[in-house]
Amino acid sequence: MSSLQTRRRRRPELNLVPLIDVLVILVFFAFVTMQFRAPGTLNITLPRVETAGTNAFEGTVILGIGREGELSFATDRTAPRTISREELEGLLAQIRDVNRDVPVLIRADEETPLRTLAFVMDACRKSGLNRFSLQSR
Repeated sequence: MSSLQTRRRRRPELNLVPLIDVLVILVFFAFVTMQFRAPGTLNITLPRVETAGTNAFEGTVILGIGREGELSFATDRTAPRTISREELEGLLAQIRDVNRDVPVLIRADEETPLRTLAFVMDACRKSGLNRFSLQSR
């Protein structure tokens, strides 16, 4: 008769301490390996130029062009921020009104479409800022 009797099963228990330990280690690892960047900064890989000298540029306007053609704008007083093509011409005109001889540094990714680079250079010329240069690595 003992085989016909129903045995009472123990209720399964879940040990949470090891799970919490693993979770804490994963969160710690994520914080250690995370790269913090400014939200307006583009991930740009500059093209390599073998004949370029040192890039000792001390300009106050920096225009960034990303891989897909996105634009960023920064000065030595402001953090980089993403802008549209229409905003670029307005910002360059404001800078020209302050100082026509401000040097402009154009940092284009090596995969940047040529039409976007030509647009940025043309916008600089239209606004009267003819002291622009391309940065390389």
